[in-house]
Amino acid sequence: MLLIITYSSGARQTLRNICTTHEECVVRRFGRAALLQQTELGAFLALRLYEKHGADVQLERTEPLNEFRDVPDAVREAAKAYENRERPSTPYDKFAVGTDHPALDSMRNADL
Repeated sequence: MLLIITYSSGARQTLRNICTTHEECVVRRFGRAALLQQTELGAFLALRLYEKHGADVQLERTEPLNEFRDVPDAVREAAKAYENRERPSTPYDKFAVGTDHPALDSMRNADL
């Protein structure tokens, strides 16, 4: 997918116009940002926006997260267990003590 982020009101207005006119190309809108399909039309629209507004537009290529391919089992299991904990107010650090779940510090510094 193509991620477009706008940093000025003019660029945001143009992005809104593009999204309204080319709904079939829009994956998701986030106000000042949008995800477009990774097609030639998506690239054309993104580049057209960049040509018009320059540094007020940031373009990135994104890839959806595949939790089974990209995330270690321990992290997936920890997220599931934490969301199903008995006390919702328990912070993760306290929850993970004495378990096989990874510590926040180890996850914070580990690349996917």
